[in-house]
Amino acid sequence: MAKQTVMVNTFTNGILDPEKDMLGPVKDGGRIIVNTAPGCWGPMITPEIRGGHEVCQPIYVEGAEPGDAIVIRIESISVTSMATASGNDKTMEGRFLGDPFIAGKCPSCGELYPKTVIKDIGKEAIRCAKCGADTVPFTFTNGYTIVFDDKKRIGVTVEKNAAEKIAHNGREYMQIPDNSIQNPVVTLAPSDIPGIATRLRPFVGQLGTTPKRPIPDSHNAGDFGSFLIDAPHEYAQTTVTLEDKTDGHMDVNKVREGAVLICPVKVPGGGVYVGDVHAMQGEGEIAGHTADVAAVVTLQVFVIHDLTIDGPILLPVIEDVPYLAKPLTEAEKDLALKEAKRWGMADIEQSAPLSFIGTGQNLNIAIDNGLKRAADLLEVSVPEV
Repeated sequence: MAKQTVMVNTFTNGILDPEKDMLGPVKDGGRIIVNTAPGCWGPMITPEIRGGHEVCQPIYVEGAEPGDAIVIRIESISVTSMATASGNDKTMEGRFLGDPFIAGKCPSCGELYPKTVIKDIGKEAIRCAKCGADTVPFTFTNGYTIVFDDKKRIGVTVEKNAAEKIAHNGREYMQIPDNSIQNPVVTLAPSDIPGIATRLRPFVGQLGTTPKRPIPDSHNAGDFGSFLIDAPHEYAQTTVTLEDKTDGHMDVNKVREGAVLICPVKVPGGGVYVGDVHAMQGEGEIAGHTADVAAVVTLQVFVIHDLTIDGPILLPVIEDVPYLAKPLTEAEKDLALKEAKRWGMADIEQSAPLSFIGTGQNLNIAIDNGLKRAADLLEVSVPEV
């Protein structure tokens, strides 16, 4: 029987697999509440996790079938982490098979997806459980540890002594959920840029539906997904099979509390999943990463039958809509209509802002993809879009 509310505190091993059991089902119009695990760096230094994130176990939505779409209303995002760490990364050669986000390998014993243990703190603290070798596929080139005030309004990067204190009790400071297996990134104790203050504006980096075939969560998008094409590991794809992705890994900072996301349904039940909440981010991740945190996320879901889309459509918070795209006020509409009538027109077009998420190997390809998705849904040409 479908439930009005589904509570989630279990996670994938980094792979979105439509053959794995889903939670739920949740009712059409019901709610999903997830205690999310931090994304990016924690899974990146936990080679047992076979993807760059550790998203929640997907949830079956009642009545959702392939060819439908699921509306996801983000009702709230509450950051629970007291601290986190991040920075710019460098891959460690010899510690992965083709892709450091997916196929971690111990450089000493050769174990693929090795389990790890934490020995003290610092960049060499995470060790292969089998042979004891330093085994993480990534290290920092420049990194920081950041702490948050009690109400999660402001973050401040800390100096070495504070970073090391946090590192010794990483799971507690990061509030990593009980069922998460990731190593807390604060264990590495980075402190290269202390004393920087910033506001928080949390958003969801991973939000979407399950792809038609097993795909690593961090590669469920056209940019990172391109690394799967002809890869040497077991999750390799072709350009054709990669079309089965659903583009849930967006890292778009406008996917935040109050926004609405419309996602494609490519498997029965849709398989809604969430993870990788960021405490803040600009218009992209120039350093490759930002401040990943644990959070409690509340979503409301609705099914739209027979709405076939290939990727996400965002209805942003009005504050996030560019000035020229904001809906006209009544006074502005009256002025526009008056001008239209002066030139012989009886009415003006009614409009509202839609953001089509495009994806691809580079920005130009992603823009072309977004334009085509808009044209296909709206049944107009790309030049008209």
